[in-house]
Amino acid sequence: MYDLRPHFDEEVEPGTNLLLTGPPLTGKRSLMMDLLAAGTERGDGAIVVTTKDGAERVLKDYAKRTPYEGKPVAVVDCVTRQQGVNDAPESDRIKYASSPVDMTGIGIKLSEFLQAFGDRGIEENRVMVHSLSTLLMYSDLQTVFRFLHVFTGRIQSVNGLGLFSIDSTSHDEQAMNTLKQLFDGVITVPEDGEPEIRLP
Repeated sequence: MYDLRPHFDEEVEPGTNLLLTGPPLTGKRSLMMDLLAAGTERGDGAIVVTTKDGAERVLKDYAKRTPYEGKPVAVVDCVTRQQGVNDAPESDRIKYASSPVDMTGIGIKLSEFLQAFGDRGIEENRVMVHSLSTLLMYSDLQTVFRFLHVFTGRIQSVNGLGLFSIDSTSHDEQAMNTLKQLFDGVITVPEDGEPEIRLP
């Protein structure tokens, strides 16, 4: 089971994918990073797929939460190459997709990290994607839906925990309802007040 503390007194089954929804700047990314860091402290793998910040910034923020040297913490960076930095070398910790449009590349990099962690005997992995809104800016709903169908299935197949954020105010109700079908639960992060979790 995956423990969702410090924010929720809940546990979810392995293979669960959760959608975090709320207006921009309500702390969705921060909440997901906290849930990943809590897992790192227990020895879980952590993979951050970022479409907004470069890997260096993500890791700097992560280090404020938990020391991760020597631990299975990795970033799929969809930003740096898009900004024209093509010489950034990949490592055991950072892999690059060419841009948020490159969903095939994002999926491949995720699989490479899951494989590497599995080879190290790490059986529980937490994966966060920040943010689906960026993917929807570059691609249509059907393309993103198909990508997420595969991506959430991959997390299920390795008994991971998937956390995906979306800016609820940027998309119409139809898009939100379409995407919600892919998830096992929804965490709503309001502008004021505490996040709420709805599990089946």
